[in-house]
Amino acid sequence: MEKINVGGQAVIEGVMMRAPRSMAIAVRRPNGEIVVKRELVVPLSERYPVVKLPIVRGAVALFSSLIIGIKALNFSANESMSEEEKEGDKDKGKGELSSWAMAGTMTVAFGFGICLFFLFPLYLTKLMTPYIGTNNIVFNLVDGVIRVIVFLLYIWGISRMGDIQRVFQYHGAEHKSIFAFEAGEELKVENVRRHSRLHPRCGTSFLLIVMLVSIAVFSLIPKLWPFYLKAGSRVVLLPLIAGISYEFLKWSAKNDGHPLVKLIIAPGLALQRLTTREPDDQQLEVAIRSINEALEVNAGYSDDRLVV
Repeated sequence: MEKINVGGQAVIEGVMMRAPRSMAIAVRRPNGEIVVKRELVVPLSERYPVVKLPIVRGAVALFSSLIIGIKALNFSANESMSEEEKEGDKDKGKGELSSWAMAGTMTVAFGFGICLFFLFPLYLTKLMTPYIGTNNIVFNLVDGVIRVIVFLLYIWGISRMGDIQRVFQYHGAEHKSIFAFEAGEELKVENVRRHSRLHPRCGTSFLLIVMLVSIAVFSLIPKLWPFYLKAGSRVVLLPLIAGISYEFLKWSAKNDGHPLVKLIIAPGLALQRLTTREPDDQQLEVAIRSINEALEVNAGYSDDRLVV
């Protein structure tokens, strides 16, 4: 049997793991119990062969990960509450998000990301035009540098929040358990604990790659275009940027032993020192439960690598 590749995501008091044909979310409730949600996932590439094409598969992976990630966060948010908190939410008419509410949440989150990381830096760069001149390369380079700075400040800012730091601990637990699985070790706390919390296929590294790739892609947009065309083109080009970034991440993961590749992926690994924390043994137990459940549902299938 070919090696199964898994990826995952930290959620509230838990971890979501994905194998090629499965997903499992493990969350620790306030009473200490670990609750699990498992699903069989049919790859889009089986229904739509075009999804297997390079670049296209990266864009599809980004948006499918957003959908699955928000569903996982919704499940974890509900299960991590105490019974008293759940009853209070019921009294207020709150509960699981409906499909429409889920779509609205995704739209707002995606729109916020576009405005903060793409349109805001573009607007600041436009204001700086009298100082940076009219050279297209310089304009897009300044725009890209501002974008990366905003991204880093955002990551640094949320990393200071107490609740987010617990999520980052689960993020570290996710990485450690995947490293142990990839090493062929038995998934026990003592084995998982000794692995690194920094993984080359991490979504944090992917986002940093997106920021850098966007500098090159956006440099193709004429500087003389009006602001609304520049802003619109950035949104339209996002699937292309995601696709290129995904292919680069896959390539670097397969060649991460090469000295040049190690140098290239070093910034992404360094950034993970902000987005991961060392987990405790209870958090490792949750991550191990999640990956075991996903592998059991997956039933032996293998496929392309997933983003961690």
